[in-house]
Amino acid sequence: MKNIVILISGGGSNMAALVRVAERENWAKRYGTKIAAVMSNKADAKGLEFARSQGIAAEVLDHKTYPSREAFDAALAERISAYDTQEHPALVVLAGFMRILTPAFVDRFAGRLTNIHPSLLPAFTGLHTHLRAIEAGCKFAGATVHWVTAELDHGPILEQAVVPVLPDDTEATLAARVLTQEHLIYPRAIARLLQGS
Repeated sequence: MKNIVILISGGGSNMAALVRVAERENWAKRYGTKIAAVMSNKADAKGLEFARSQGIAAEVLDHKTYPSREAFDAALAERISAYDTQEHPALVVLAGFMRILTPAFVDRFAGRLTNIHPSLLPAFTGLHTHLRAIEAGCKFAGATVHWVTAELDHGPILEQAVVPVLPDDTEATLAARVLTQEHLIYPRAIARLLQGS
């Protein structure tokens, strides 16, 4: 069985979308895959409650209790690696994990570390993507699933979704429209990776 470990920092709506699709499409039977654990750097992340309600291991590693970014990433990597099997290293899925990862962490999980970003990369890397798209006068916005590399939000693109930017959009309304697409494209991108593995 190939394990998926999902990293979150907050509500975990993309994680929940992945869990629901994995159940509905029976990824366990179809791909020999299960979502084995959800990990967060914040104990109060609401997504942990959802994971527990679905019988998924939910773990917290508070980054504030580590002396450095490197120490936290090393501890996180060890916890993730507990879900590796001999034949199948775990797929690591970032779903609203609000930490910039060290190059050592990214190297360790290279080729099995994905992220979803709320813009049409390579445009608007980093934070406040929706507001920046509106302020730039963009006619379209969207979301991107990509492989994670050491350069922030620059890995090879796996999947994108496009939404219109409406004349009366606010940061919140655009974010909500993009989020509905995120919930569709992230499970689809992960399923395609599983098909190919």
